[in-house]
Amino acid sequence: MYQGFFTTMPTATVQDSAPEHHRLAKTNGARNGSIGPAWIPSQVEGVTLRRTTEFSFDSVEEALSAFARGVPVVVMDDERRENEGDIIISASQCSVEAMAWIIKHTSGYICISLPEERLNELEIPMMVPENQERHKTAYTITVDYKHGTTTGISAHDRSLTVRKLVDPTSTASDFSRPGHMVPLRAQNRGVLERRGHTETGVDLCALTNQPLGGVLCELVNDDALGTMARRDDCRSFADRWGLKMISVDMLVQYRIAIESGEYCDTMTDEKNTYRLVYTYRALYTDVATRL
Repeated sequence: MYQGFFTTMPTATVQDSAPEHHRLAKTNGARNGSIGPAWIPSQVEGVTLRRTTEFSFDSVEEALSAFARGVPVVVMDDERRENEGDIIISASQCSVEAMAWIIKHTSGYICISLPEERLNELEIPMMVPENQERHKTAYTITVDYKHGTTTGISAHDRSLTVRKLVDPTSTASDFSRPGHMVPLRAQNRGVLERRGHTETGVDLCALTNQPLGGVLCELVNDDALGTMARRDDCRSFADRWGLKMISVDMLVQYRIAIESGEYCDTMTDEKNTYRLVYTYRALYTDVATRL
């Protein structure tokens, strides 16, 4: 059981009273392999890139709002660890276009982080019995979805595979092994147990009430050597594509804050100001009350 979240107070969902742009995304049509209105990659016209001295992250709240709508976010880990930025998108909202865009701008070794419980349900075991990877990234054997795919490597096939991995109607027999998608096992307490992109992917889904599975891959620079994108490279990339950028550590601090009590924020639309009370249950819930 994924144990990232617990109740701090009784909750009552009143999504209809929240501004449209902050409402949580509904579970889309992952059951039949299709999705609803999807995020389409497009660069921001006329964007002015920040100077190195002007670097800043976006807020976790902004990132969650975007992630709930199916928009990818850029997440940096510790500069003393991998010092890499990953694109992360909800698996349930990963369209063919989004997958093709991720393939183009990353290393291409695209993974999907899943809770241990889900991996057990699908009978997807660990890749090796003894993990010797430097940061203990929990790789499993690779998989492809069997139905409606060909070789498994195309953007279409990989996007269908990730959506089906989080589809509750999928079973172990729906996937062939080995394949072209790389599942990763997230630790049960998420980023509070391990500060990695793997756990961040699942936590972001839990915090936005989506099926638990985050598609992730490392950003690379568009240069002759395909060098890894570092902090300022990732900030420029996020700005060019209109994406929010946070760090794993920010998500850790966010979870600590709201699990130790209520975490409040306010937001305003054209007519009203709302007080948002974030609480933890089995999944993230927002409670909006008009002030």
